[in-house]
Amino acid sequence: MHTTLSSHLPASRRRLLRAGLACGLVIATGPLQAQASASAQAPRIVVSFSILADMVREIAPPGFEVTALVGADADAHVFKPTPADGRRLAQADLIVVNGLGFEGWIDRLVRASGARAQVVVATQGLKPRREEPAGKAGGHGHGHGHAHEVDPHAWQDLRHARHYVARITQALRTRWPEHAAPIDARSADYLARIDALDQRLRERIDRIPRAQRRVLISHDAFADLGAAYGIDFVAPQGWNTHSEPSAKAVAALIRQVRQQQVRAVFVENVTSVTLIERIAREGGARVGGTLYSDALSGPEGPAATYLKLFEHNVSALAQALEGAL
Repeated sequence: MHTTLSSHLPASRRRLLRAGLACGLVIATGPLQAQASASAQAPRIVVSFSILADMVREIAPPGFEVTALVGADADAHVFKPTPADGRRLAQADLIVVNGLGFEGWIDRLVRASGARAQVVVATQGLKPRREEPAGKAGGHGHGHGHAHEVDPHAWQDLRHARHYVARITQALRTRWPEHAAPIDARSADYLARIDALDQRLRERIDRIPRAQRRVLISHDAFADLGAAYGIDFVAPQGWNTHSEPSAKAVAALIRQVRQQQVRAVFVENVTSVTLIERIAREGGARVGGTLYSDALSGPEGPAATYLKLFEHNVSALAQALEGAL
């Protein structure tokens, strides 16, 4: 007959032993249960695309869960939401989007998901750029039907990034007032890093003669960067990547590259390189590398965060333009 040590103890001692074991189980499992509960209650923020999600992560306190619907190296212009994306929105405590028509699918997705969270538009209150008519000096029209539309790529100017930070900070403080102190501290630190980067990059670009700052890029996502740093961008596609330039438009661009002595040609991480390489070859320009317009790179890439993206882009532009002098 199998016996245990406790079976030889008096009944009173056995009762004390059982009580102690039960208490020990509560103590042992208590922290695990608390940890699981805390994880389940972690604030959940769903953001439309990777660049904006990185900004939110910089400001949100540790422990907040921030998810991007459109991930690294993915094109938000042609994004097709899945049922899983709808579920993410339905479970969100806060939703952050760019606005200015950048995410043409977001309103439908929010309605279909039944999401109850507030939708924060990061560009609300920001005065966007508007396309100038084709042929006007400094204009970006190339016959793609974008006249008088607003440019949604406001994050391409670090001064606009300050507006993004202010909107995100206000939204987080309002939703989670108990976390106001760390949110404010992280926001202030992020703004300081943005300003320092902006100053450093401006000093580098200013060393390049203004007349030499002409660049061809895949689609017209860099007008704000061009306005901020005095760089002229020429693009065969408009502000979204749905449009395909006509043969006539491509021929006109090749002539423009030759006549205006465009110094460098760049491809983007979210678009095809074939068209740009053809224009560079026939126009006599040099390919300067890859720029990141609408999405971050993967974590091991050169543009894994918004500030790394911006520094990579401007440094690549400066290096190509300096080499063309």
